[in-house]
Amino acid sequence: MDASAFRYDGKRALVVGGATGMGAATALLVQDLGAEVVMMDHIAVERPGMRTISVDLGNEASIDAAIDACGGPIHALFACAGVADGTPGIEKINFIGHRHLINRALAADLLPRGSAIGMISSAAGLGWEANLDLVKEYLDTSDFDAAVAWVADHPGKADYMWSKQAMCGYVAREAFAMLQRGVRLNAILPGPTDTPLAQANADMWLTFGADFREASGIEASTPEEQAAPLAFLCSDAAAYINGVTLITDAGYASAGITGSFPDATPAINFLYGRY
Repeated sequence: MDASAFRYDGKRALVVGGATGMGAATALLVQDLGAEVVMMDHIAVERPGMRTISVDLGNEASIDAAIDACGGPIHALFACAGVADGTPGIEKINFIGHRHLINRALAADLLPRGSAIGMISSAAGLGWEANLDLVKEYLDTSDFDAAVAWVADHPGKADYMWSKQAMCGYVAREAFAMLQRGVRLNAILPGPTDTPLAQANADMWLTFGADFREASGIEASTPEEQAAPLAFLCSDAAAYINGVTLITDAGYASAGITGSFPDATPAINFLYGRY
């Protein structure tokens, strides 16, 4: 293996949610690394050298049509779309739609052996292991409609935190089955990142961990700083990394767990479900 393993020459990448934020940064990065990029989003954006396909992750038929339009092969599938609490259909957009899109791509044999899937979860999903039994029950839903019905039957689960916990559980549980097909599955869990979505929810999202960043002399992450580890996870350089939910928060969670930054401990205990 040499430095070319970090590149995407001769590969085709699909970036779902590639119009803004971390998805846009990922699309531009893997294009710069040599990939042919197909970008999906509900926002109409044209980028030089990229094919764009409209998709509504809250609508099963729209996802099916988008996958049919995309075709294959898909050597790297980046699941980057997400919305904040208060958005109608958040459970579909943040997780159910992504899962259905991946399942449709697999069913159509669009992901060849050696391909990889990278998802954007969140530090908000850290507590998935504490809720493992319920996460597994949710993941056992058979299809798009069944998952929507499950959420409707479980008050409080149509929210951002649960969708990100579900994504983490999905990565951990499905990675083995994916590997048997020759496909790797991983996710990143960003801390506060300065995206348009975060700016729209700045009072909550960008104030979280602000004291840690001030004490460390750093700013909130940029989309490009999150795109880099995501692109790495789907590159050949990460060929032996599978089923990993990689925390990309500059060490905030670790500092809270260990008490090296005690002010972070209450927040991290909350996220991990250690009330």
